[in-house]
Amino acid sequence: MKKLWSGRFTAGVAASVEGFTESISFDKRLWPYDIEGTTAHVKMLQKQRIITDVEAQAILTALEEIAEDIRNGRFTFRQELEDIHMNIEAALIEKVGDAGRKVHTARSRNDQVALDIRLYLRDETREVSRRIEAFIDTLVDISEGHIDTIMPGYTHMQRAQPVSLAQHLLAYAQMLVRDRERFEDAFKRIDTLPLGACALAGTTLDIDREYVAQLLGFGRIADNSMDAVSDRDFIVEFISDAAVVMMHLSRMAEEIVLWASVEFGFIEIADAFTTGSSIMPQKKNPDVAELIRGKTARLYGSLMSILTLMKALPMTYNRDMQEDKVALFDAVDTVKVSLEIINEMMQNVRFNNVRMYETAAGGFSLATDLAEYLVRKGVPFRSAHEITGRIVRHCIDNNKKELTELTLEQFHGFSPQIEADIYNALTLESSIANKRAYGGTSPREIKNQIDRLRKLRKETP
Repeated sequence: MKKLWSGRFTAGVAASVEGFTESISFDKRLWPYDIEGTTAHVKMLQKQRIITDVEAQAILTALEEIAEDIRNGRFTFRQELEDIHMNIEAALIEKVGDAGRKVHTARSRNDQVALDIRLYLRDETREVSRRIEAFIDTLVDISEGHIDTIMPGYTHMQRAQPVSLAQHLLAYAQMLVRDRERFEDAFKRIDTLPLGACALAGTTLDIDREYVAQLLGFGRIADNSMDAVSDRDFIVEFISDAAVVMMHLSRMAEEIVLWASVEFGFIEIADAFTTGSSIMPQKKNPDVAELIRGKTARLYGSLMSILTLMKALPMTYNRDMQEDKVALFDAVDTVKVSLEIINEMMQNVRFNNVRMYETAAGGFSLATDLAEYLVRKGVPFRSAHEITGRIVRHCIDNNKKELTELTLEQFHGFSPQIEADIYNALTLESSIANKRAYGGTSPREIKNQIDRLRKLRKETP
């Protein structure tokens, strides 16, 4: 088939080259945006009297018909037409003849593809943000039912201090709040109209870029025609933000895997979100969480791919940039499905409150509470820290599992400031309740945190 750009060529393209250079196999998902952008471009050409009203109407009607054919699976995407832009333009020409040949006036595939990707990413950024918000809601809802559920908190994967399960889950909610803020900020740079830059230098024709921006709802217009067609920063930024989301989901997934093990026994994942073993009948594997960890590596690969792709490209458009969509589309699909599945899975997790409570009580997790008790009695913190350390050592040497197994006389042997009220201070409940500073794990502060998150969600546009 004769190429739309073949005027200066005397020979056709080799079949091997057609297969190597095509992008329709993956960029066909951009078809709604290619039609949306072309529709706005045609209306601008009509407004500026670059094409006639009759030509414009014929093109617009044909675009609607093409869109309907694609939606209903009647459209044939042809590899020899290379990409989604040429496929739609060729279909237009078949339908309306010379009027269709005018649709590319004052436009290049360079600014056209940049437009399509920006339109696509505007929608996908909104959708990713929606899924982040839905997961925040789930974590807040679960947390509200576990404000008084006590579990061990860890540092260095060693039991550290008791915390509320709600506080632990809300830590992930806070990560997701920041994730949403990053996408909200990135949207400002995605929301830029490149159309009108043409190949790289603009056009001698009297176009109206402001009108196109208005039709497509863009907040700004690209200031520099060369930058407009060569900029892929917004793709890098989107994938980078998605990589941070996946890092957060992977951290949660790792804890889900640990918590679901017999060694921890903190949770049971619903059967619908686990798999079995091909050889061990007793196994119930947390494969969904494991795959989220694995897909995180995949998204990191997309980020490195786009960064490497762009790192040495001279101005302006280069065909290398065709590969940006491979990394982008995979990143979009991966972060969306991961947010959706982890949200659904967490709604089907049962928490073993008794096991978490029992585990929180072990490992001398109230040692810091003892040190702070001594501080309240006037002992300098470093001295209190040393005294508490010696008490813990004594308990270990004498096979005592809890600090409260010591008698008051034994406590006095380490510090005369320790009085009978120590036994009330060294309970899981008092440890949690007394951490009342802003952001702490006390029930009061957790309720405040939940209120702030719910208020933030109401204020989210």
